[in-house]
Amino acid sequence: EKNIITNKINISFNNLEKASNKLSKSRSAVILNFEKQIKETLKTLGMPHAVFKVCLEKTNNFNIKGSDNIIFKFSSNPGVNEQEISKVASGGEISRLVLALKHIISSKVGIKTLIFDEIDTGVSGKIASYMGDLMRSISRNTQLISITHLPQIASKSEKHIKVYKEVINSSTRTRIKILNKEERIVEIARLLSGKDISEAAITNAIELLNQ
Repeated sequence: EKNIITNKINISFNNLEKASNKLSKSRSAVILNFEKQIKETLKTLGMPHAVFKVCLEKTNNFNIKGSDNIIFKFSSNPGVNEQEISKVASGGEISRLVLALKHIISSKVGIKTLIFDEIDTGVSGKIASYMGDLMRSISRNTQLISITHLPQIASKSEKHIKVYKEVINSSTRTRIKILNKEERIVEIARLLSGKDISEAAITNAIELLNQ
């Protein structure tokens, strides 16, 4: 009986090893193209010199993902060796890299809805506009909901929902409101100018919404 159990364990181990090796080969086969797609996307986000590498390291043990450790390495500046993302990337760089990863992955695995909670952290100006353009591109095939305080990104959306709080009888309630065309202009202008909305902000908001 002991031999029977040992044989079953060996058979299971061999099957696991075969499946793991097959998964590793499959990963290796797509890495170059995946790296290329990420780098091309990062170029559109204002990072023309970015280097992105996927490293597979064989582990001694099996896990739910096979027998590979998958490490993403990154460098945003020429002449700087790529390192693990957590060691080299700033907040704005991580935001753009995450967006690039989500863009490529969502198109491959058929994700139906993406929710970004201030994925634009650490960016502003034209970079935020680039990110907004990419989000709008993603939204053509995948429902995308973005929580943002940047007018350059908010203005790219087809629909806007305002989230705000009210205090009623000492109780705080969170409200949401779907904005009409005029309200969209006002809220984009509010993001641009703050509490007091200027005529210049209104004009700028209209321009952003028409881009």
